[in-house]
Amino acid sequence: MEWKTNQMEEKEQPLIEIHEEFESTAGGKCEGGVTFALFFSIFIAVSGSFTCGFAGGYSSPVHFAIIKDLHLSTAEYSLFGSLLTAGGLLGATVCGKLSDLTGRRGAMGLSSILCLAGWLSIAYSQDSMSLYIGRLALGFANGIMTYTIPVYVAEIAPKNIRGGLGLLHQFLMCCGIAAAFLVGLITSWRSLALMGTIPCMIQILGIFFIPESPRWLVTASSVDDFEAALKRLRGQHTDISEEAADIKEYTEAVENISEKFLDVFQMKYAYPLTVTLGLMALGGFGGTQRILYYASAIFESAGVPGNIGTIAMGLIQLPPFALCVIFMDKYGRRPLLLFSAAGMGVACFLVALSFLLKVHGLMMDTGPYLALVGILIFSASFPIGMGGIPCVIMSEVFPINIKGAAGTLATVVSSTSSWIVTYTFIFMMQWSSSGTFLVFTSVNAISVIFIAKLVPGTKGRTLEEIQELIIYKGPVMDVACNTKPLL
Repeated sequence: MEWKTNQMEEKEQPLIEIHEEFESTAGGKCEGGVTFALFFSIFIAVSGSFTCGFAGGYSSPVHFAIIKDLHLSTAEYSLFGSLLTAGGLLGATVCGKLSDLTGRRGAMGLSSILCLAGWLSIAYSQDSMSLYIGRLALGFANGIMTYTIPVYVAEIAPKNIRGGLGLLHQFLMCCGIAAAFLVGLITSWRSLALMGTIPCMIQILGIFFIPESPRWLVTASSVDDFEAALKRLRGQHTDISEEAADIKEYTEAVENISEKFLDVFQMKYAYPLTVTLGLMALGGFGGTQRILYYASAIFESAGVPGNIGTIAMGLIQLPPFALCVIFMDKYGRRPLLLFSAAGMGVACFLVALSFLLKVHGLMMDTGPYLALVGILIFSASFPIGMGGIPCVIMSEVFPINIKGAAGTLATVVSSTSSWIVTYTFIFMMQWSSSGTFLVFTSVNAISVIFIAKLVPGTKGRTLEEIQELIIYKGPVMDVACNTKPLL
């Protein structure tokens, strides 16, 4: 396929019109499978995802133990919880540039070393300062991983299974959250922190045995390494000539178009930037991190035994997410996002209703279980859409030359929105428990409208085809994999 980027017209179309145009041509199937090298590479990458989830779930089961042992106030523990997202915000500011400079493997390796240091700082904390430093280091590393892991997976995966493999990032995050919830009930907070070092060491060692992203190697002018890495991922007996030619031609065509950070705000990137930043912000303000970080406190406030709620919350996330990994490439990204956002909205409304009934002394026997059911619905709904798909879409819609800047901006928006609500959550709950969850309900309702109107479906296409269609509206592939002009 010949990519004629220099001849493409940059027409300014309304976002919804571009979205409808993109949807009308979506489809297509191409061959691709899972080799041992691909499986092992993704396993090493998502070991970091498990660490991210473990860090996110850590603060819930250890909430009261840390406050008691280190004599922290509610405000001090609120700061501890929010430092993960604050560190994520700092990591987000460098994730794109770091990943472009050191490669995807280098960025993952550096973030794992930071995670290892963070967990050790928490495990051996004797005061709040070392606790805060460890949490901040974990957050900084998570900010890098949140961008780098989905991008690495998307860039090495065959297009027909890219969606499902991309969701493994969020799936392993959910496994990490569940592990932190469950193990945290039967062990001390120091031992739990030491357990967090295990996936870090797995990734640090495994980085030396996996190939670099072929698409990144093209930008680094390592043509021989690029072909060797692609051959290793696809299998030694697989003909990679066509895929290699497409990747090389498209990457070389766009890599010199723009290199400045502010170029991401050009009109031709307006649609993918709006979709990506919108999903990231709505996910952050939708109540996600707050429910994970303070689950035990929420259950106790609603009158549900904390241990029962935490166990149920940890277990409920995994089955629906496993189904989502299977369905992602069959039904596409947008239907799962819509289902997820709607489920989260219903869940937050049930929790708000539970708190409202408690305030007015109504249904005291059954009211608390509305909160339990609501949080369980939230825990099942979040991973299958809003938890992982925004990162998948972010890794798909931007070309290699602007991906670092766009990824940095998207991760900053996600971390900022998460940090704002994480830090203020306890104070919002003191203001009005029911009001807090009604706000989250409203945000998730807005998410449903946003997804329905703007988010495209990207299943069944290579990254080059998606970016060509969304940004330049040039030649794309129809369902029969034949070149066909869009306009």
